[in-house]
Amino acid sequence: MRDAKGQYLFDLLCHHLNLLEKDYFGIRFVDPDKQRHWLEFTKSVVKQMRAQPPFTMCFRVKFYPTDPAALKEEITRYLVFLQIKRDLYHGRLLCKTSDAALLAAYILQAEIGDYDPGKHPEGYSSKFQFFPKHSEKLERKIAEIHKSELSGQTPATSELNFLRKAQTLETYGVDPHPCKDVSGNAAFLAFTPFGFVVLQGNKRVHFIKWNEVTKMKFEGKTFYLYVSQKEEKKIVLTYFAPTPEACKHLWKCGIENQAFYKLEKSSQVRTVSSSNLFFKGSRFRYSGRVAKEVMESSAKIKREPPEIHRAGLVPSRSCPSITHGPRLSSVPRTRRRAVHISIMEGLESLRDSAHSTPVRSASHGDAFVPPGRGGRAESSERVAVIADESYSPADSVLPTPVAEHSLELMLLSRQLNGAPCSIEEEKESEAGTPSAAEAEEPGELRALCLGAGGHGGTRAEQVNKFVLSVLRLLLVTVGLLFVLLLLLIVLTESDLDTAFFRDIRQTPEFEQFHYQYFCPLRRWFACKVRAVVSLLIDT
Repeated sequence: MRDAKGQYLFDLLCHHLNLLEKDYFGIRFVDPDKQRHWLEFTKSVVKQMRAQPPFTMCFRVKFYPTDPAALKEEITRYLVFLQIKRDLYHGRLLCKTSDAALLAAYILQAEIGDYDPGKHPEGYSSKFQFFPKHSEKLERKIAEIHKSELSGQTPATSELNFLRKAQTLETYGVDPHPCKDVSGNAAFLAFTPFGFVVLQGNKRVHFIKWNEVTKMKFEGKTFYLYVSQKEEKKIVLTYFAPTPEACKHLWKCGIENQAFYKLEKSSQVRTVSSSNLFFKGSRFRYSGRVAKEVMESSAKIKREPPEIHRAGLVPSRSCPSITHGPRLSSVPRTRRRAVHISIMEGLESLRDSAHSTPVRSASHGDAFVPPGRGGRAESSERVAVIADESYSPADSVLPTPVAEHSLELMLLSRQLNGAPCSIEEEKESEAGTPSAAEAEEPGELRALCLGAGGHGGTRAEQVNKFVLSVLRLLLVTVGLLFVLLLLLIVLTESDLDTAFFRDIRQTPEFEQFHYQYFCPLRRWFACKVRAVVSLLIDT
């Protein structure tokens, strides 16, 4: 199975999880430069890997459901719940304190059940960490809601209420890409089920609906978003990514999200180029189904609901279930202090791995100042305050706690590249490696595909891109010359007497070319043809 496509691996994983509504999910991996990528299902798995085996790939939500509470099956809702719970822990789902307390209380209810004074002493909520930073006031509020408002809710009901609340937040579905605007201010770009958003400070400064986005392209590190708003107002938003690879990843994510959420049918998907000239730039095509088709397909699902093992099927590394012995769902207070000390010291190398795209220069403590953009796109947007503090998902550099005895799930018994593949939970001890930096996925599944050798390096890829660009240029040149030759033959040999051809034939330059160059060339060519024909006849 050396040439196994990404779709093969993804289908094996979804089959093991008994997951039918799989179009919302994907497989993510990180290259040696700490740049994240989504596994493309139409391409060979091994050819997409630049690292040496074993390859670490992570299962996570790729397209957040527009209404997660409306998902057909509970197993799908549970996996989305794990992802959003992790987003909350890593600072991606940033919200106001009141909302944060309610979300955390739902998690507590889902994981430990009803409040029991005998099992839950004073301050019990402080033993669990739901956010990058806690305060005693917030912990008391979480415990108060858990005690008084959520009693009697089953895990499934608490998870459903959690999803309904998370869906209403400004940062729901945000997978942040760190960039800078034209003024040099730091920003986070993201694609959500509802459109394109830009987050700066504690505000959402731009929100562009999908039907207003007309085009996305990139050149080097520069990303362009073309927007057509009401009254035929057209604007172009420009942002700068840390690296060209990060910018290309941002562009591809935008193309996929727009196709998934905006189009009515997958047959409407077209190949998109990052340049106006087809022989230059990158070309990409979304290969999956669109949201409307996924919802229609989900409505046809008729089977007995699959059993959900909340403690072992797909445990969340940020808050695994605590209903089975020593598996704790959050970080103890002593460890949390040590973690906060690490934050204050600044973890530059791990910061790079905390985002969808690597950040090379920004300090962890940077505050993002909301820019004063006079009227570029503000007229049709609402500048929304998303939280009480600045949006900084760099807090997700923290290694997420996992019990040391975490269970390995031997899932893929078939072979890929001649060696068996297994999917297991990512170990905390690997948190300092680029592979572990990628593993922030729901269920924390990692695919270790022990295949033969990684393919190519940066230099080889650059050479290949240059060769392809030169070949495209040569192909275009030959095509243009062929078209000109056809036009010349029509002008000189045909009897077409249209006004266009007549005007050209009557010009002195054309008559001179025809009699001095074309006619002698035609006689010479005819002579050579007759000579070849006579030679063939004689032989």
